[in-house]
Amino acid sequence: MHRRIEVPDHPQRIISLVPSQTELLHDLGLGERVVGITKFCIHPEEWFRSKPRVGGTKTVDIKKVRELKPDLIIGNKEENERWDIEALEKEFPVWMSDVRNLPTALDMITRLGELTRTGDKAYALARAINAAFDDLAVRDASRSAAYFIWQDPFMVASADTFVNDLLQRAGLTNAFADLPGRYPEISAEQLAAKDPDIILLSSEPYPFAEKHIATFNMLCPGTPVLLVDGTYFSWYGSRLLNTPDYLSGLPII
Repeated sequence: MHRRIEVPDHPQRIISLVPSQTELLHDLGLGERVVGITKFCIHPEEWFRSKPRVGGTKTVDIKKVRELKPDLIIGNKEENERWDIEALEKEFPVWMSDVRNLPTALDMITRLGELTRTGDKAYALARAINAAFDDLAVRDASRSAAYFIWQDPFMVASADTFVNDLLQRAGLTNAFADLPGRYPEISAEQLAAKDPDIILLSSEPYPFAEKHIATFNMLCPGTPVLLVDGTYFSWYGSRLLNTPDYLSGLPII
């Protein structure tokens, strides 16, 4: 966002506005130093049950934020709305990440480690994640995949997204990487015309379920349709340590 922020040397009252970064803060051992999260920060479960919530990732309750008196707020350019961030940064230090691929995710992890004085843990975690992806056996990349994030209207992941980077690392070509925008809307006719080799239905942000598979079977007869855990495709914090194993275990990848 092209601005400089000043934060305490050792921030003690941190609010996280991003689920994947909330999980990262937990795994960096910040514990009681995190005083607020969003209603979508479901991992770890004990934090989801016990930490005060400040609204959603795109609907931040500024009044609740004020009550928690944070000395650091952590957000993300894609996850959070600009007007929320601009309002918050008038009163609090707001640190923003912008993650588009694995290298920028690892950079975010180490920068947050430095910012919260947990650098040793952060660097060790980043090295472990990088090693796990190095060990990921990439399959034949000739197969195309359509990765759906929304049902009505249909929305897919295009190029310049973290999802796209992980599809490539799993050995798949993004069928809709050529479309403008990062998460474009598509029609049923566009899907049928692309006729991807694999259709992946994410568990988030739209909660695709078994009942939705029949629709895609009708549009692309014979194409495998798989429900996938979206956190392994779009969460760019400490969950990445387990992502390569998840990708390797998918039955059609």
